[in-house]
Amino acid sequence: MGKTQLLASLTGKSPLPENFRGSTVACETYRDGNLRWMDTPGILRRSDTAASRAALEQVDSSDRVMLVARADRAAQELPALLPSIAGKPGFVTLTFRDRLDPEYRIETEQLAASLGVPVFLVNARRLDNTEAEALRRTASAPDNKASRFPLSPPKVLPLSPAPESRRESRAEQAASHPFVALLLLFLPAALAIAYTNRFADSLYDPVASLMAQALASVASWPALPGALLGGDYGLLAMFPFLLLYALPTLLVFSAILAIYKSSGLIDRLSIALHPWLRPFGIGGRDLVRVIMGFGCNVSAIVSTRSCTTCSRGACVSAISFGAACSYQLPATLAVFAAAGMAGMGLAYLAVLTVTTLIYLRFTTPKVLRSAGNSLLITKPDPLTAPSWQSVWREVGSHLKQFVIMAFPVFIAICFAASLLDYFGILHALSRALAPLLSVFNLPAEATTAVILGSIRKDGIAIGLLDNMGGELKVALSSPAQVLSAVYLAGVLLPCLVTVFTVAREMGWKFAARLCARQMAWAAGFALIIAWSGALIF
Repeated sequence: MGKTQLLASLTGKSPLPENFRGSTVACETYRDGNLRWMDTPGILRRSDTAASRAALEQVDSSDRVMLVARADRAAQELPALLPSIAGKPGFVTLTFRDRLDPEYRIETEQLAASLGVPVFLVNARRLDNTEAEALRRTASAPDNKASRFPLSPPKVLPLSPAPESRRESRAEQAASHPFVALLLLFLPAALAIAYTNRFADSLYDPVASLMAQALASVASWPALPGALLGGDYGLLAMFPFLLLYALPTLLVFSAILAIYKSSGLIDRLSIALHPWLRPFGIGGRDLVRVIMGFGCNVSAIVSTRSCTTCSRGACVSAISFGAACSYQLPATLAVFAAAGMAGMGLAYLAVLTVTTLIYLRFTTPKVLRSAGNSLLITKPDPLTAPSWQSVWREVGSHLKQFVIMAFPVFIAICFAASLLDYFGILHALSRALAPLLSVFNLPAEATTAVILGSIRKDGIAIGLLDNMGGELKVALSSPAQVLSAVYLAGVLLPCLVTVFTVAREMGWKFAARLCARQMAWAAGFALIIAWSGALIF
């Protein structure tokens, strides 16, 4: 609807993320002098109406509600949105003035008289100072009972349906085909993962050699401080991962996502893929974040703030379960290569995809999978050149949130893993859980990989490879055992950084429920892989 662009142009500032108290509904707040603008989630799917209404109920204490709708779709959007804010003080801002057909005119004064509240018509990308000041004055004016949205919105508004849009170009028609939409989602993601990982690999040895001096110095420290910073799990030992793998991946995926949003491509892809994805409880925008999770789960989960409120939980679950991050996937492929089964990587990705879809099919709310849960937007906008200012702003916002949110969690997890190792808890857990692995047709020695993989995803390789080298240190005698071992270690639980991110974004109750559910389903799938694979191989 352009509300995020409108607030960014109005304030010239990056948003601050906020969650409503007692809710997992995410918002972004823009500071504007004495004003505070809160950007609540929009409505894209029919099942999202209730969640958006719940968000509006949380802002009753606000002085004003600015209802933002698209000028070229005002005749359709306003009647759907007005009942949610009936009786509340506020005003209407219609965006996309620049995209109005010359034959389509909006008489704002007539519409304002019909609604009983002020109405503004603006171009959110190029908001001039006069328009900005008018919005601020209206938002900060004393409460006037006469300027409230009607309790019974008029059934007929003084708006005419927008004229028929122009004929789509061949490129737009192609992008609307589901197969092409999938290609447009997966190909840039695959290239991003490949080249960011290659970039990280090329710099890993030089950075690691620089860190080696610091690690050697830390090794002479007293045992506990040395373990917290050095060893296998300390902050300095893991810093190259954060600097080389997580950060570049975050920047690249944020840029891809921002370009797709700014150009209008993300709506077109979402509409094209929605019929295929709806039976699994997610949409096209959600799939973009899942693919982003193959780079970095943390940044992907943070980016779900702009998912529809009703599907955000399902999207986070899909990322946690099925998105093998840039640390998990290389570790998994290294294990396959060491076992002499390099081709098993494609089989692993296929199994991961199928099991994730099954998991979503049976765990997402029924309303998300309902045939009636169609998109409210059925005709995408024409594709336009991306606004690079918007792209840089969004990338900067993701980077800022990564530093504010993910980096402190990363430090905490390094310390937690180091303490578990220092006090022998990891070794004790390995001994206690070893008998359970026989259920999965796996040797007891694979327990370490499962535990470490649940803490940090490169633990798959640490637990299964000899000195992270070229051979297995655990006796896995068949392809079924290798596949089930890496699947169980990689999917049984999200890594601790991901868990803390989910908890901060969605709440600890949601995070605990997600972990319990994922553990049960991953264990079930691993059992099927282990024993059916044993029969096949």
